[in-house]
Amino acid sequence: MRIPMSESNKKNEDTRLTKKGRSGSRQLLLQTLYQYQLNGDGFDVLFSQSKQTKEFARIDQAHFKCLLQEILKDPDKLDKISSKHSDRPSEQLDPIERAIIWIGLIELLSHEDTPAKVVINEAIELAKVYGSQDSYQFVNAVLDAFLKEHSSR
Repeated sequence: MRIPMSESNKKNEDTRLTKKGRSGSRQLLLQTLYQYQLNGDGFDVLFSQSKQTKEFARIDQAHFKCLLQEILKDPDKLDKISSKHSDRPSEQLDPIERAIIWIGLIELLSHEDTPAKVVINEAIELAKVYGSQDSYQFVNAVLDAFLKEHSSR
C-alpha cells in the first residue's frame, strides 16, 4: 500500500522508491504502519503483505521485521512517550507523523547499534518526503526532546 505524498514531494517519487538497506526498511515500515493505523491488521498480515512488495527484496529484511514486531508489541507505549514530548496527543497526529515517530522512538529505545543522529536524520528525511510541509520540524522536535531526556546515547 502506498501512502499519499504532498504535492511538493511527488517529484521525489522515483528516488524514494529506490532506497535500499535500513533506509529502505524504514521507508517500507512507514508504509506498513500507515496501513496498520488505517486497517488495524496484525503483524502476520502486515508482514506477509510487505514481503509481497517489490521493495522488500532490496531492504534490510531483518531490521524491518524486528522494528515492526517491536512497534506492534506496544504502540500505546510509544504514543505515551510521543505525547509526553509534544503539545499534541498522539491520537491527533497525522498517521504519517505518528508512524515516523514510532519508528524513531523504537530505534532510539532499543537499537543502540544505530547512532541517534542517524535515527533522527532518517526520520526527518521520511517526514520531508511523506509528511506535510512542517512535519519534519515536528518529528525532529519530538525525537530530540526524547533523546535529551535519555541522553545516554
